[in-house]
Amino acid sequence: MKKGLLFLSVLLILASDLYAEPWEKTLTFDLKLTQTAYSDSWTGGEAGNVSWVSTLNGIFMKQVTETFNNRTTLKLAFGQTHVQDAETKEWEKPEKSTDQIDIENLSRLTFGGYIDPYFAVRLETQFLDASVDSINRYFSPMLLTESVGGSRMFYKKDKNQILSRLGFAVKHTINKVIVDTAVSETDWNTRTDAGFESVTDVVYDFSESLGYIGKLTIYKALLFSEKDEVEGTPEEDYWKAVDVNWENTISASVAKYVTVSLYVQFLYDKQIEKKGRFKETLGLGLTYKMF
Repeated sequence: MKKGLLFLSVLLILASDLYAEPWEKTLTFDLKLTQTAYSDSWTGGEAGNVSWVSTLNGIFMKQVTETFNNRTTLKLAFGQTHVQDAETKEWEKPEKSTDQIDIENLSRLTFGGYIDPYFAVRLETQFLDASVDSINRYFSPMLLTESVGGSRMFYKKDKNQILSRLGFAVKHTINKVIVDTAVSETDWNTRTDAGFESVTDVVYDFSESLGYIGKLTIYKALLFSEKDEVEGTPEEDYWKAVDVNWENTISASVAKYVTVSLYVQFLYDKQIEKKGRFKETLGLGLTYKMF
């Protein structure tokens, strides 16, 4: 019986490999650097500075079997700004300007109908929490999202695609909280909420030298693990507000290894800030497409 099950498993694996299409993969490394310097004869308080940002973006997609599709998206970014003191001309300690880790795996059951069931896992964090200089907290906070629901591929041609999905998501926010700054004591705190999530991913190349990548995430929480703790406070209903995260990247190649890129992000999370947040990064840098 065991030999029969083993033989059947081997046949299924071989059948999957025979059907499996090749990976559709994109992996791009980008480095942007700006530098400003002044001589001692300058007056007016000018100070030199050096800024750099490095990013690694990747999309890996494969039709594993006729009814199973897998896609992994990777976004890593880190950057610092070094500023020179206007009086002493000494360089101050560098400050973090960009910090992002975003990894998502999406599995879809492609039965050929209008809606494809899906299951997704996404991890969002940063390399270093530098909000307190005396205590380094790595990979904090972490946001782990698990979601299930239905998806629809509205457009697919080569690597270009528009994919939307709607489902139920559970989010775990894991934060390393400072207990005592004197002895650098920290402790992990976890809170959980659940609700409906809508995600739309767009990848589109207008030409060989101009491309766009966008992601719109909308989330409405229905359950919150710390509901009782905030009851009776001004923030009592903040967790019920709709969260929005809209990321946009436009890249234009001006030479083989030189690219101009514009990154724009709109964020709204009332539990963090009652006002919306906006981030824009425009730069010219070196880009290397690994594949």
